[in-house]
Amino acid sequence: MKTKLIITAVVLVLIGFMARTVLFVLDEAEQAIVVQFGDPVGDVITEPGLKRKLPWQEVRRFDKRLLVWDGDVSQIPTRGREFILVDTTARWRIADPLQFLRSVRDELGARSRLDDIIDSVVRDMVSSTELEEIVRSGDWTVNLDELEDELAADIDPDELQQTPKLGRERLEQEILQRAQRLMPELGIELHDVRVKRVNYIDSVRRQVENRMIAERQSIAERFRSEGQGRSQEILGGMERDLQRIRSEAERQAAEIRGNADAEATRIYGSAYGADPEFYAFFETLEHYRAIGANATLFFRADSDFFRYLEVRGE
Repeated sequence: MKTKLIITAVVLVLIGFMARTVLFVLDEAEQAIVVQFGDPVGDVITEPGLKRKLPWQEVRRFDKRLLVWDGDVSQIPTRGREFILVDTTARWRIADPLQFLRSVRDELGARSRLDDIIDSVVRDMVSSTELEEIVRSGDWTVNLDELEDELAADIDPDELQQTPKLGRERLEQEILQRAQRLMPELGIELHDVRVKRVNYIDSVRRQVENRMIAERQSIAERFRSEGQGRSQEILGGMERDLQRIRSEAERQAAEIRGNADAEATRIYGSAYGADPEFYAFFETLEHYRAIGANATLFFRADSDFFRYLEVRGE
């Protein structure tokens, strides 16, 4: 009994080992080629499921999905000799696994070949194209009314409104078409190429930034100068209005005082005409009241000022 169990276990192990060396599972996202001693055997296997092979054969698996290629950021001079940094990306797939295996063997080799091909095409296209054509799209339009006055004054309006001859989209299409011509011999299908980013190199970018800062500072200084001029204009107008108001107020005050003095004079005259003696008495009393307690006055003894202070005997 024990011997049968051992034999059964050995047989199961051998069956499992044979199954592992003979059978393999292909995923839906994969395609495979069976290789015998380094040479492909049979057709490309594209249907998923359980597959078989000989024990001495091996399976090379390849992805059926779209793959992404990201190039290195390259420093390239444009046609106008502006040095820019260009960052590109592409999407590709393995269209012919047999040719792919013969030419580049695996994805690592494919990416190396794509580096050479796409980078070379991008460099040739960018170096023969003006910078404006690289950064502008085909439907480039500019509304001059929305531009700031100082920017519109520094740029030629005809140049701004000129439609790009190539544009970013057509540039990418041209790069794609040129690169696609070399893909069939690699077993690769190139779907698209995109320029992710375009920027000046560090030295040129600093110069552009300094120029932009200087322009903005000049604009700010002009605004400050105009603001100060407007402030002085407002303050001058305010001072003129204030002087006019003060002059008018002083004139009205003088007129009111004159009318008041005239009315007081009229009242005094009327009171004096009604009873001159009483008026003289009242005015004298007012002067008496105005004299302070410690005041010293010198008058003649027969002065009219003392006539109401005389003490008459009985």
